[in-house]
Amino acid sequence: MVECLFPMIGHAYAIAGHHFGPYRKPGSESWDLGVAGKLMAYIALGTARENIVDVFRELYEEHFSGENPLAASYREDIHNVEALLARVHDYFSAGAFRLQNECAEDVLASFHIFLERLLVGELATVLQAHSQLGARNLCIAGGCGLNIKWNSALRASGLFESVWVPPFPNDSGSAIGAACCALAVDRGLVSLDWSVYSGPKLRNSAIPRGWKAAPCTLAELAGILASNEPVVFLVGRAELGPRALGGRSILAAATSLWMKDHLNEVKFREYFRPVAPICLEDRAQKIFTPGTPDPYMLFDHTTRPEWRERIPAVVHLDGTARLQTVSRHSDHEVSKLLVEYESLTGIPLLCNTSANYNGRGFFPDAAAACEWGQVGYVWCDGLLLTKTSEPDLS
Repeated sequence: MVECLFPMIGHAYAIAGHHFGPYRKPGSESWDLGVAGKLMAYIALGTARENIVDVFRELYEEHFSGENPLAASYREDIHNVEALLARVHDYFSAGAFRLQNECAEDVLASFHIFLERLLVGELATVLQAHSQLGARNLCIAGGCGLNIKWNSALRASGLFESVWVPPFPNDSGSAIGAACCALAVDRGLVSLDWSVYSGPKLRNSAIPRGWKAAPCTLAELAGILASNEPVVFLVGRAELGPRALGGRSILAAATSLWMKDHLNEVKFREYFRPVAPICLEDRAQKIFTPGTPDPYMLFDHTTRPEWRERIPAVVHLDGTARLQTVSRHSDHEVSKLLVEYESLTGIPLLCNTSANYNGRGFFPDAAAACEWGQVGYVWCDGLLLTKTSEPDLS
């Protein structure tokens, strides 16, 4: 390890969510890691304000980084996880007392800005102190690599020549990395036949009652999507990691704001949660800034003003989008579908959200998607399953 950037333990966003905002739990010291990602959507409702940022900065000095007894004892007890979590709760409790007249949206947006500035500033200090490191390429690992706003801020900072985030920087990626290390120890450095689409194959399944099936080309499927009908899209092997990348996705036209609300409703998600765009890579810069290749949905992109009314379903409350880009030359079926959809509509992107039960993994087969039943079309490896008006009891 070169250096510790700052002493605050992870889970800060998750714990912040138990003190401010829609997931607040007064008096509770429990925490839920799943809240962290949701807060990254929620902060778009608020505005970062410097007076609130100053409060978090002062309390950070007092509780974690200063030379006072409270902060020093925190750093000395750095291996006692339960004690550290309790101290982070104390930090946010103190913040809640001082900020009780501020709205939660502004508080959480301001906390994010404080922590983002702290991260970039501390990295700049470390780089200055270790100029002998040579090439400045950054690889981000760990669950924080899923914080697309941090990733984008680090890339925009100019501190690094290149910023790389693997497609699954969280625990799933760590497990794969451990297996790769074991392979290297056993066989040396050998090449790996690897793809992000290396998850489980689709299981064979019978057509459930109440559904009918028929062959369906990608051109025909593009027509269904263009008619403003969402489709569960299942093809090949599942994605590894936490993001749906076109193998286990619900796809839909992005041309109606209603579609964003509809997808959040069928996924049982809060109204402020964004729906991501999946876009042909060579068209992305025309629609988004920076619009650079982003195959794993790990950076923030701003939707260009002239496109915001054309694709409102994928524009977040702050004008950004969690973009996934796909090469039009890819062999993956989702790429071919995007080409067909652009040919039909002139729009090179679709809404993309995960095809899964709420809080669980991807659908293992078409039957599972049908049994979920929230979307009336399921496309699975060239076969379109359509929900019928009456159950098939034959």
